[in-house]
Amino acid sequence: MRYLTLLFFCFLAFQVIAQKPKMVSPITKSAAKPKLVIGIVVDQMRWDYVNRFKPYFTSNKGFLRFVNEGASCNNTLIPYIPTVTACGHACVYTGSTPSLHGIAGNTWFDNVKQKTVYCVEDNSVQTIGSSNNSAGQMSPVNVWTSTLGDELKLATNFKSKVIGISIKDRGAIIPAGHTADGAYWYDSKTGNFISSTYYMKSLPTWVSNYNAMHRPDSLYNKNWNLSLPSAIYEAQCDTDENGYESTPFGKDAKHLPYSLKEYIGKDYGKIASTPYGNDLVAEMAKQALLNEHMGADEITDMLAISFSSPDYIGHAFGPDSWETLDGYIKLDETMADLFGFLDKQVGKDNYTVFLTADHAVANIPGFAKKHNLPGALYDDGALKTDVLACLKSNNLDAKLISAIAEYNIYFNHTVMDSLQVSAEKLTSLLSNYIEKKPLVLQVVENRKAAIAPLPQSLRERIVNGYTPQRSGDLMVVTKSGVVDGSPTGTTHGVLYNYDAHIPLLWYGAGIKKGAVNNMTYMTDIAPTVSTLLGIQMPSGSIGKPILEVLQ
Repeated sequence: MRYLTLLFFCFLAFQVIAQKPKMVSPITKSAAKPKLVIGIVVDQMRWDYVNRFKPYFTSNKGFLRFVNEGASCNNTLIPYIPTVTACGHACVYTGSTPSLHGIAGNTWFDNVKQKTVYCVEDNSVQTIGSSNNSAGQMSPVNVWTSTLGDELKLATNFKSKVIGISIKDRGAIIPAGHTADGAYWYDSKTGNFISSTYYMKSLPTWVSNYNAMHRPDSLYNKNWNLSLPSAIYEAQCDTDENGYESTPFGKDAKHLPYSLKEYIGKDYGKIASTPYGNDLVAEMAKQALLNEHMGADEITDMLAISFSSPDYIGHAFGPDSWETLDGYIKLDETMADLFGFLDKQVGKDNYTVFLTADHAVANIPGFAKKHNLPGALYDDGALKTDVLACLKSNNLDAKLISAIAEYNIYFNHTVMDSLQVSAEKLTSLLSNYIEKKPLVLQVVENRKAAIAPLPQSLRERIVNGYTPQRSGDLMVVTKSGVVDGSPTGTTHGVLYNYDAHIPLLWYGAGIKKGAVNNMTYMTDIAPTVSTLLGIQMPSGSIGKPILEVLQ
């Protein structure tokens, strides 16, 4: 009996041991998320600028901090058309394209409202910080999808701080998103940073204090002088004075250096066409970081910065000018100073930065002609003339066309119905007429762009840029180098790589050093940041996270 009892207790002990949970090794704590994400969009930056200008950057702590200590995606393309500012900022922060996020251009003709619409216009709000009311009646209501900032807000129960700052309203508002704590842009009439009642009832004290400094005046007082010996510009750039460049500082101011003192207290718009516009934005960014306590706790904040001045400079002088090179040398110094501030204020290991561009830019047609490159001028005015000539030659009413913008031709379907003119007939007439023009490659019917006789990647860019409410019926695809602009200066907006190949640089917490040479896209930026932060991707995101840049 004793043996039976002993056997019984041994059996019970075995069962207890067998059912005891296995010892689990301690879970390794994942790397902490960055306290701050800084998104930098350089308005009108070509990918090749980083390599071209690298030997002349005077600091290792600006662009070269990305190159030497961060990650570079060397073949990043914009996967839609038009390649313009509003669409670019929307794509970066939504991971989506105009077909989904709805920002079909800087302006577009609204097929529902039957009027031209500016990308961030909102007459339901009022200006904050200026008596120039039209400058501040802006908001992100025209963006149809969520943004990175929106998803960060949702993930933290709206405890994250999200702010956008730019010279341009669209460069501040669209990146900041729908739920932002603030977006601030520059009023060229007053020289102040302003906002709208969409975000707040009055400007924060720190913004008012910054405006009270009248920084544009003190920056004008510095004039615009060369940062480097003139021999470098002579060796690396086009000649300094060219008849095909614009003259934003007056018809007699045709080359560097430029005197700016005459604008003090008189003209606050000119500063956007100088490198000092970047300084205004960087200084505002510092004030936002300090006064809004961004990056001060474990809840990740996001600051969206857009440097607009390179766009104004590039439009006027072109990508091969002394002004463009000098502008980037000075921007490098501005960013080095900003990064030094972040190192001290937030901590070098506590923030993550990405830098990209909203679009690139074409050569000035005059420059292209001088060097036997493809290039010519075919603007919306010339296209409108051709369209009206086609209608007239076929005894058709000019009212059949509602608008022509960004190489889009918008049909007036109400007039078409009343005159019994079918879309097929109008498409056929216009296509056959316009495609005979020497600067036109072909005319694509937007709804049928997926089967257009173009390489697949180019067809996809047209499809991704099309939305029925805000796009035209026809897209005129011009030949490479053809610019929609004026006789001087240059522009962007088409599907060729000189407009669509952009830089994409990463640095900071969670970023793995190295270069990525396979093809990536602007739509991949938002999913990459979302993956880094462990938050939901924006609602319309179609990109993929670039895992090669993440630790």
